[in-house]
Amino acid sequence: MTFKKGTRTSNQLLYSKLCPLIKVEPSLETSIGQIQLKRPVMLASGILGISLDVFNRLHRSGAGAVVTKSLSTEPWDGYPNPTIFSVKGGGWMNAVGLSNPGAANFAKMIEPNKDVPIIVSMVGSIPEDFELMIKEFENCKVTAYELNLSCPHVAKVGLEVGDDPELVKKIVSTVKNTTDVPVIAKVGLGTTHYLKTVGTAVESGIDAITAINTVRAMAIDVETQRPILSNKFGGLSGTPIKPIALRCVYEISSKYDIPIIGCGGISTWEDAVEFFLAGASGIQLGSAVGDNWIGVFNEINDGILQYMKKKNYSTIKEMVGLAKKS
Repeated sequence: MTFKKGTRTSNQLLYSKLCPLIKVEPSLETSIGQIQLKRPVMLASGILGISLDVFNRLHRSGAGAVVTKSLSTEPWDGYPNPTIFSVKGGGWMNAVGLSNPGAANFAKMIEPNKDVPIIVSMVGSIPEDFELMIKEFENCKVTAYELNLSCPHVAKVGLEVGDDPELVKKIVSTVKNTTDVPVIAKVGLGTTHYLKTVGTAVESGIDAITAINTVRAMAIDVETQRPILSNKFGGLSGTPIKPIALRCVYEISSKYDIPIIGCGGISTWEDAVEFFLAGASGIQLGSAVGDNWIGVFNEINDGILQYMKKKNYSTIKEMVGLAKKS
């Protein structure tokens, strides 16, 4: 049977009337630039990020991807105890000191990986550090690399790197020329305005931004009259920094056309949705995993799904950046 151009059959008219009544089952799949994930909720760097067995458990428990602890070219011992402090009213302060087994040793640990989307976090002082580490992972299944440009409590790496736009440019350019795997820059609040760091990373070809890292902070024991953390200063994480992180995601998405991963104080599905509305396409959990263990991933995934059903959204993308619309 053929129809003249511009005509509509009775079946077509009936279908068009029914379409608004048909609800599509929502999907948690999300795209963060070239990174494709089945679920938008990820493990943040620094939490449980050092064992392939744990990575598998997290993935089975709802994590869309896991970000490793930040790795260096050589093994680092980190700082002596005390390195973690619970903040009154919620949240944590830590100065672990980026302790890790080194990139080469860690690459051997994850080489058997077949199923888990692993994002390798790296920290270094010069472009060559990152170039050497990436070569260690050539035989590993890696979903992306996350450049830690924002650790607030280790000298000569982290924020000291992120605060130097010229160094950020060199590092991002070097990494992008070294690998075809997507590269993410994790930014934080240092002495240089973080939007300048983001802008430099974007201009240098970064694939996505993670915002934000922990916020530089400290605590003092009134009895001993001394700083509690052995390093004196640490990184504040958890619920106290969520409004700051949310503001940063909103500002980045308003200024730059770059995929964003929200990180900082997220512990509920409502928090996750807020970050989507602010402009993030995925989110990372850190302190919430320490507080609630790995069940928090599926709890947040389920909450997001129920919200999408209620609002009749079929994809995460439909929510991204809606709060910016007038």
